[in-house]
Amino acid sequence: MTINLDMVSDVVCPWCWLGLRRVEAAIEEFGQDKIQLQMRPFQLDADVPSEGVDYKTYMRNKFGDTSKDNKWTQMRQHLEAAGEVEHIPFRFDGIPKRANTFNAHRIIRWAQGQKDSSGRSLGPKAAEAFFHAYFKRHKDINDLQTLLSLSEQIGLIPDVVEKLLGDDADVKSVKEEEAFFRSLGISGVPTYIANGKYAVQGAQEVASLIAFFEQVEEKSND
Repeated sequence: MTINLDMVSDVVCPWCWLGLRRVEAAIEEFGQDKIQLQMRPFQLDADVPSEGVDYKTYMRNKFGDTSKDNKWTQMRQHLEAAGEVEHIPFRFDGIPKRANTFNAHRIIRWAQGQKDSSGRSLGPKAAEAFFHAYFKRHKDINDLQTLLSLSEQIGLIPDVVEKLLGDDADVKSVKEEEAFFRSLGISGVPTYIANGKYAVQGAQEVASLIAFFEQVEEKSND
């Protein structure tokens, strides 16, 4: 049987980029035909305005001062080290804005309904594109032209995406989907939910994710 795996994440969450790389590696090892990965929306901070806010100010307000003992500085160093292992080029110092991610989630949702030449959903590819644009290229991922450029990179038609964004397509659905996951008690991401019943949270190592898949498979076959 196929395991339906929901990855609840946000594209400004560095742990989620690590989590996506690791879960894709785990799926590759476990068996691509055994798992259907779907990206699910979660805004870590829905109060960020559409134009975004200054990144350094935002992080200072969230974590405190910028001394070497600052919680964010320590976390950043850990993420950069972990990113090197996963070939993720985190570049936190150059990020200009903490972006609002709602429109990014809408585009990922639309991409999820499309498939590549091998029959795989474009959802994970879309999430990867947004992570890369934000953390490496330091793009404002709520800027319209950036959204359209990333849509084309993903394999969507920019003119169609622009019309959908302007028509507020799926706004209600994305909000309801995010609210549903919050109602389950999810407050941190990434969170993986298998077959709507089994969950594990955090950017788990590949081996841990494979063990999780094996447990789900065993329980599903009982």
